[in-house]
Amino acid sequence: MKPSTHIRAMRAADNARVAHIIQTVMTEFGAVGCGYSIEDAEVQSMYEAYPAPGSAFFVVEQDDCILGCGGMGPLAGGEADVCELRKMYFLPGLRGTGMGSKLMDVILESARAAGYRHCYLETLERMEKARELYARYGFQVIKEPLGQTGHGSCNHWMLLEF
Repeated sequence: MKPSTHIRAMRAADNARVAHIIQTVMTEFGAVGCGYSIEDAEVQSMYEAYPAPGSAFFVVEQDDCILGCGGMGPLAGGEADVCELRKMYFLPGLRGTGMGSKLMDVILESARAAGYRHCYLETLERMEKARELYARYGFQVIKEPLGQTGHGSCNHWMLLEF
């Protein structure tokens, strides 16, 4: 029987599982410590950190188990028409299934509907598959970070114009 996989808006009850995913994936890629999003206070309460309008956070659920997440919200310290793609992480079993593209579609549609004209993201050079996904969606590499995210350890910045 093929697993049932779908994307839905995050619920408050999902906080612990989403925190686990973020911490697991960030640790896997060596993105631990000061300057990485794993240190953000919001990691433990992602549901509360993404209030509408202007923000949205989603989970990817497979057979009632959350295996991935991602969202968007205003870029801290950025222009009003720029959102940030935030905390899009998948556990290994979900990677390569096409759900990254599906989640990206949902996130970017939410950003457009909220009135944003640009989407910014920060990532790491070593997250090659993620960077490939972003490039397929038209994100362009930029030379320096935007806004004031506090993620000084990220070394790859991209921007998409809608």
